[in-house]
Amino acid sequence: MKAIPNVDFSPQIPDLPEIASSILIVDDDQRVRATYRQLLAAEGRSIEECSTGNEACHRLERRDVDVLILDLKLPDIHGLEIMAWMVDKHIPTAVIVFSADESIHSAIRALRHGAFEFVRKHGDPEELIDAADRVLRRRRIEREHALMTVRLKHSERLHRFLVEQSPDIVYTLDTNGCFIFVNGRVHALLGYTREELLGQHYSVIVHPDDLEHARFAFNERRIGDRASTNVEIRLQTKTHGVRHFESRAIVTILSAQGLYGTLEGATRKHFTGTSGVARDITERKKAEETIAFQAFHDLLTGLPNRVLFKDRLGIALTQAQRKGQRLGVMFIDIDRFKLVNDTYGHHEGDELLKSFAGRARACLRSGDTLARQGGDEFTVLLPDLSTGDDAALIAVKMLAELKRPFRVAGADFLATVSIGISLYPENGETPEDLLRNADIAMYQIKGEGKNGYRQYTPEMHSGHSLRITLENDLRVALEKGDQFELYYQPQVSASQGTTVGMEALIRWHHPKNGLMAPGNFIPLAEETGMIVGLSDWVLDKALSQLADWRSKGFTSLQLAINLSPKDFERDDLPERLTRHLDAHAIPADAVDIEITESLLMKDAEKNIALVKQLRSSGLRVSIDDFGTRYSSLNYLRRFPVTSIKIDQSFVRDLNPHHHNSAAIIHAISSIAYSFGLRILAEGVETEAQRHLLSELACDDMQGFLFSRPLPAAEFEEFLNASAFPSPDRPRVS
Repeated sequence: MKAIPNVDFSPQIPDLPEIASSILIVDDDQRVRATYRQLLAAEGRSIEECSTGNEACHRLERRDVDVLILDLKLPDIHGLEIMAWMVDKHIPTAVIVFSADESIHSAIRALRHGAFEFVRKHGDPEELIDAADRVLRRRRIEREHALMTVRLKHSERLHRFLVEQSPDIVYTLDTNGCFIFVNGRVHALLGYTREELLGQHYSVIVHPDDLEHARFAFNERRIGDRASTNVEIRLQTKTHGVRHFESRAIVTILSAQGLYGTLEGATRKHFTGTSGVARDITERKKAEETIAFQAFHDLLTGLPNRVLFKDRLGIALTQAQRKGQRLGVMFIDIDRFKLVNDTYGHHEGDELLKSFAGRARACLRSGDTLARQGGDEFTVLLPDLSTGDDAALIAVKMLAELKRPFRVAGADFLATVSIGISLYPENGETPEDLLRNADIAMYQIKGEGKNGYRQYTPEMHSGHSLRITLENDLRVALEKGDQFELYYQPQVSASQGTTVGMEALIRWHHPKNGLMAPGNFIPLAEETGMIVGLSDWVLDKALSQLADWRSKGFTSLQLAINLSPKDFERDDLPERLTRHLDAHAIPADAVDIEITESLLMKDAEKNIALVKQLRSSGLRVSIDDFGTRYSSLNYLRRFPVTSIKIDQSFVRDLNPHHHNSAAIIHAISSIAYSFGLRILAEGVETEAQRHLLSELACDDMQGFLFSRPLPAAEFEEFLNASAFPSPDRPRVS
């Protein structure tokens, strides 16, 4: 067989008549169909819709649809079944899968079922528009080829033209495996001219690692159904010359069959060589690899995700058990990461995560695995540890590396981390146990002040279990609402000898633990998000009780209620307070909302606006524990508060021989009076403290010297019969 010469086989074909392109949108959501019908509309296009798979199949049987835009999840037939039916029926319509099912397996299955592209429904609409344009252009080319086939089906020129214009490499080999024909596509894909390959052995274009695999396909003697089909082989590009390629190899699927001829006078055909077609699937392989990578890696940092980490941990445990080795697991949480997101936005938060991942990885050994669990949480697998101290050394190294600040929004930010460590076999023998115990150890160091590491001990588990139990109990108590009780501590005017108000303080009658003070469960409520519901319970019960006392004539009492900083993170706080006041017909100026001093510094602009709303509604606002933080006078000037409470730590140290506390209280009093604010001292326990406070111009006081917090009934008795009665108490004539 002689090589086919390089002849111009291009047939002269008249222009095709304009034929409307047909698009069929199949989706059970009418709004989606209508929206994309409008987006895809263009001159020369006919767009139809179907809402079910059966309707789509019935329409496709007419075999005149160019593009099928198909949702996988239809009410009657799955999209993949429709695609399989189309293959079985030889329906020539090109398919674009357009689905809300973002599963990686669905994407891969759709591509393998012959989908031209897989477009996610919640992505950019332009992706679907561009995909439809590409398919229609391809259909136009296919239509041109089909028309040429009809007009020139008996012409050898047509067949040679199609071979030359094929997007695939078409070749013929002699019995020795040398090229005797190859089409021009080889130049575009591999960089070789036709002349450079004619007479050369096929091995010059096969990747060395695939030579053994390729030998059977390039020497194929079988024909028909038994011949090689879709054999995946890597072909090498030319490594010299003027052409430049992104890589030195492409991935192809190769189909080949033997060629046979008849010699003159012979009765049997003899083998004359092999012909085949190699299709470039490099982009498809890249897409599949990308999808597979995304299934097991975090897209932001490129690190393994929790699925891949758990798989590697399981393998490492098996090896450690077989070899009698020790391994470690770290659970890492970036401290104050939410502050970065809230202050600078998620983009800067993402940049911090990527920078942290780079630094943390540099602290590890080559065989260690750093993974992102999600959010600001990371895990580390430390195989083959000599001693338990090896994990601690790596943690120390990581903490030291983080002493260098990160650049966040153009400024330095010192990030710290809390690291929990668990070891095999001491702290667990399964991936679940090791991860859980490392997580518990991480929360232990967080509770101790963050910026450090702890190795898991069994005592931590019992404490963690108690915390989980308490959390569940608190949630049940909040749902029932009958386990809480409000106590009231009087606030008195020392000079007038009367009770001027009271602070509402919650107590929890725990079914097993008995009466619990707020310090034992309020932090847990704040951490778990239950604090808002708890605040609503306090507001409802306290205002209901105040309404009862006001109906009995105690109309001058001022009710103080503590609100959590978490309450101020919600924009509906003013509406919640107004709703409770209206429900019990309480005038707003009878209620004093106490806020912490730290609230002055956190998200100041937003909180200033919220406090202004509270004040405009008539509510009073006090700063609790004043003097324990570092708020500036500027904050105090900008927050429209009505009073400040001197923290009990200053009052506790108040005595004639302790001048520092007296000086601080004197300074706070001066500040309060200069701003026209009421001042109240809490934690007053002795007559000496009372006397000194009076000398320092602090008349309103609260503390055990006057009364402990009391249940409602006892507090009412206090109003009537104590040494500090309410000025509104009923008079006996």
